[in-house]
Amino acid sequence: MNFVAILGLLAAFLTTAAYVPQAYKTITTRSTSSLSLPTYSMLFLGTLLWVGYAVAIDNVPVLIANGVTALLAGIILYLKLMTKPE
Repeated sequence: MNFVAILGLLAAFLTTAAYVPQAYKTITTRSTSSLSLPTYSMLFLGTLLWVGYAVAIDNVPVLIANGVTALLAGIILYLKLMTKPE
């Protein structure tokens, strides 16, 4: 594996892992009042588009990283939409 591939994998891991603490906190507390609906809507849609792009160019690392991020953002977005305002 060359340096560029390692760099890309590290970047994908870190940006994807960055959403884990927020998703964990949101799932366990069910508190979404401080979260921005437009932000998570755009993040979810953007990562879904990246998934489509990754499928089109047959790029598994981009697919996995954005698939996981879309899942986490989707969970947060769902909770934001389904939780009554505090």
